[in-house]
Amino acid sequence: MASGHDLEISNLFSCHKHVVLVTGGSSGLGEMAAEGLVQNGARVLIASRKESELKKVSDRLNAMGPGKCEYIVADLKDKAGCYALADEVKKRTDRLTVLVNNSGATWGAPYDDFPESGWDKVMAVNVKAIFYTTAALHSLLLVGANADMPSRVINISSMGGISTLDVTSGEDGGVAPPGHGPFSYVPSKAAVIHLSRVQASKLAPSNIMVNCVCPGAFPSRMSSLGFQKYHDVLLSRQPTGRLGTKADFAGLILFLSSKASAHMTGNVLEIDGGSTRSGYEVKKTNVKL
Repeated sequence: MASGHDLEISNLFSCHKHVVLVTGGSSGLGEMAAEGLVQNGARVLIASRKESELKKVSDRLNAMGPGKCEYIVADLKDKAGCYALADEVKKRTDRLTVLVNNSGATWGAPYDDFPESGWDKVMAVNVKAIFYTTAALHSLLLVGANADMPSRVINISSMGGISTLDVTSGEDGGVAPPGHGPFSYVPSKAAVIHLSRVQASKLAPSNIMVNCVCPGAFPSRMSSLGFQKYHDVLLSRQPTGRLGTKADFAGLILFLSSKASAHMTGNVLEIDGGSTRSGYEVKKTNVKL
């Protein structure tokens, strides 16, 4: 019989043996995930396009410790970029325990004048890159993985992949300016959800668990317009009276990376404070019946 000590937090939630890659790790949700992992002793590689931002974040997280952070400049716009990232990761480490697929792009334009490039770029970065990056790193994710402590793939989607709010009304919290909608973004995030389930089915026999996270309103570069101009709209839909924080997101990533979630795969976790499912909205006192 296993010892009772196996259920201690220090065992169930330990991250100090992890080697992690976080794409889109130089800002927003990716930076939050990286910070949580580094603060709990993991070795974290962050990747994105801009070296100056990567260096700044890496230096900050290394000063924080106790884990380590290093960076790789990468552009995941196509298969070649995804495989180039994987090749560089393989030069740095012979194993990978957690892959956080967080890189993403959005595009806002009018419904009747939405450019084809706004579909091609968004679907390539948000969906295709997850497939190719995960496939290219498969051999590293297999190393040391077993049923009790599998490797993890955590795909970052969005509540936009679930919600059907009118994206041109401003009710989506300002991901795009009024009159402009992220018409390619929301379907891409729905595709991430289904891709995650397909990956989960494919990879579970190899002891690689795949789960999908759908954040609601969190501070990031992509949501900056919403936070600046539509903060009250976002807050009016929060039954908790607040928006998402770094601790909320990092905490979920730590759980999905830990032994405590070793038997979970194919899950879609919504993290929006109950906003979407509750249908909550602050009542307007000036509405006439």
